[in-house]
Amino acid sequence: MEEVTKFVMNFGKSLNLETRQDKAGNVLIKKPASKGYESGKTIIIQSHLDMVPQKNADVTHDFSRDPIQTYIDGEWVKARSTTLGADNGIGCAMMMAVLEDNLLNHPPIEALFTVDEEVGMDGAFGLQKGFLSGTVMLNLDTEEDGDLCVGCAGGTDVNVSFQFKPDEEIEKGDVAFKISLTGLKGGHSGTQIHLGHANANKLMNRFLKDVVRNYEARLANIHGGSLRNAIPRESFAVVTIPEQLSEDLVDLVNEYESLFREEFSGIESSISFKA
Repeated sequence: MEEVTKFVMNFGKSLNLETRQDKAGNVLIKKPASKGYESGKTIIIQSHLDMVPQKNADVTHDFSRDPIQTYIDGEWVKARSTTLGADNGIGCAMMMAVLEDNLLNHPPIEALFTVDEEVGMDGAFGLQKGFLSGTVMLNLDTEEDGDLCVGCAGGTDVNVSFQFKPDEEIEKGDVAFKISLTGLKGGHSGTQIHLGHANANKLMNRFLKDVVRNYEARLANIHGGSLRNAIPRESFAVVTIPEQLSEDLVDLVNEYESLFREEFSGIESSISFKA
């Protein structure tokens, strides 16, 4: 985040605009009114600088230094194997375009680039009294051009813990299988939750419940998802099972793959469930 805010600070200064940063890390760039618009109300335009950094498990990508690999698909800009960062990079880009355009007629503008929105709106909560002077604000963290959004998506964090005694070794004659669920769309847990995208962790646990109860399987490892506010698009587990039931396990995985594809037909087109 430090390198990103530094970039925005340098951008504002390169335009000879008043640019400052608060203790929370938020960056404010002020643009004076156009001639004849000095008496207008100061308009605050705001976007957040952070993104939801997700990548596919088979991809090596360090979000702190590696660039997003983008490509054009029809009318859309997309990313290869990672999230794009359009939330809220597109809002930041719009603000920067306004700041550097000297042909616009406008009242005084305060461009507020907040930090750490995705982890709890920490930047917004960290704003200090007096940092802003405007009384009208346009938030550019929305989804559709030409739409005015009043409201926001909410969420709840739940921490679940329990005690268990792990087995020290696998049963004699057992073999281990890695189960992989990949290819889901994922998405933002607030703004895309209504689209019906599959949750990889939920689907994986449906399968595990069956295989543990009915196939003498034991769970050795499970992990899935990466962020509290992103719908998990991949999930992985390791189970052990009696060797004589190996073929049954593979058959069951194939059955569940067909079941998942049927359940999410028209929504998830690339579900892959393998053992």
